[in-house]
Amino acid sequence: MTTTAPLLDTHVPAWVLCPGCRAPVYGKRFVRNDRVCPRCGRHGSLTAPERLAGLLDPGGVEPLVHPVRTGDPLGFVDVRAYPERLREARERTGLDEAVLCARGTVRGLPLIVAVMDFRFMGGSLGSAVGGLIAHAADTALRERTPLLLVTASGGARMQEGALALMQMATTSQAMARLDEAGILTISLVTDPTFGGVAASFASLSDVIIAEPGARMGFAGARVIEQTIRQSLPPGFQTAESLLSRGFMDLVCPRSGLRTKLARLLSFASGERPGPAGGDGALIEDFRQLPEQDAWTAVRGARDLGRPTTQDYLGQMLDDFEELHGDRLSGDSPAIVAGLGRIEGTPLVVIGHRKGHTTTELVAHDYGMPTPSGYRKAARLMRLAAKLALPVVTLIDTPGAHPGLEAEKGGQAAAIAENLRLMSRLPVPVVAVVTGEGGSGGALALGVANSVLACSGAVYSVISPEGCAAILWKDSAAAPLAAEALRMGARDLLRLGIVDGVVPEPEGGAQKAPELAAARLREAVVARLAALARLGPAELVEHRYARFRHYGAGLDDARAEGTT
Repeated sequence: MTTTAPLLDTHVPAWVLCPGCRAPVYGKRFVRNDRVCPRCGRHGSLTAPERLAGLLDPGGVEPLVHPVRTGDPLGFVDVRAYPERLREARERTGLDEAVLCARGTVRGLPLIVAVMDFRFMGGSLGSAVGGLIAHAADTALRERTPLLLVTASGGARMQEGALALMQMATTSQAMARLDEAGILTISLVTDPTFGGVAASFASLSDVIIAEPGARMGFAGARVIEQTIRQSLPPGFQTAESLLSRGFMDLVCPRSGLRTKLARLLSFASGERPGPAGGDGALIEDFRQLPEQDAWTAVRGARDLGRPTTQDYLGQMLDDFEELHGDRLSGDSPAIVAGLGRIEGTPLVVIGHRKGHTTTELVAHDYGMPTPSGYRKAARLMRLAAKLALPVVTLIDTPGAHPGLEAEKGGQAAAIAENLRLMSRLPVPVVAVVTGEGGSGGALALGVANSVLACSGAVYSVISPEGCAAILWKDSAAAPLAAEALRMGARDLLRLGIVDGVVPEPEGGAQKAPELAAARLREAVVARLAALARLGPAELVEHRYARFRHYGAGLDDARAEGTT
């Protein structure tokens, strides 16, 4: 048999009772609203054909025809024989199996799609389903086209025993091949997605989107309760909970999925012209910068009126899609990361997030990332390497979070991993210290081919207060420590810590944030253009050489600064 797309089910009840709010909804209105309750927003189930029709451009959907043979290797019988269950599922759904694969476009951008249908034996992952998922991945690999996986499953198919279990490995291998080839993969998690599907291809995509309220997990609530007598908190396995714990990138309502998919696909498709060149108006000779009182510079860099990373992203970039989570433990609010575009060039952007008010600072942990923030940054850097996208980081932090939970989560290891990862990225990396660059928490985003600083920024191994408390035994000596640490942009350029300084408007970036953003954009574009001439191996070697020279010639630099 072969998988083909049956006609959409046109039978609509006169009235539908919403399982969420229990309100009656006029049937035709419910269908027009993509089976989303207009009162409570609960997302009802869609069939695989309905998914294809709702996500892909009309008129261009081409089913992927692939031989499918679902046998009965175990001769499995519960209350009914397995072949009988299969026959019933086919008659009821019009599908050959629990997944429907097709080739199509979203707003003109091509992709391969594999859509699961929960009506077919609970969307269970059997040998045929695993084979079809792998075939879709192989097609995406061969055509170098992004792959979209729409999941809806109760888990592996019990009627096929260990053969079904093996499909977790089969599909995961297929996803690994796409990683190695640099092909974008996206998962759209719908309700429910459990068991072997959640523990294989659904969780391995570059970007994981979920519909509101979609549940996802390895073991469902009923299984957990019946096996270990433990009850899950309400909403624990919903998309919203998973997003807050770092396992999802986005939760998107059904009405916005096409737009969201089109934006994500645009970052990985088409020609990449590369940013235009130019000198970027950078200052590369420290003598062109005025001398400044060090403590004044520190206080200026901490000014809450200065543009934040969020402000710069909104004004520097032509487009930005924030992604969330480290896929391990959380989603530190002190790090913002995602896919962006500047002058037609797609890139990955990562930065520290502070705020302009006390409320914003508290919400973002004062710009001090926990380990999940650095691991989120690392995940996005790996995505940049996979898709061959440049990386731009914006540094503005007093340092990594010093709390108990951060230490328990492996703060030192997370920072160390970023230092190693950044050193070997085969893509251009530009880092800019826009405000406060504090210690290893800043350097974890700073191992770049080109490191810049705004003229009002500071960068140091420790805060002046920390240095004063340790060496002066008095935190009130912070101004003296700031002077001794040579933290300002002029000294950073003199010592070669930064390669160039972006001049801020008179009075600081906070006085004219739009102008400050325009100058920063110009500088970043210029540096990306220069680095675009280097190949992957050259970029890695360039970065290695840049940091390898520190420790040599510092006496000369200090003497030169006194002339």
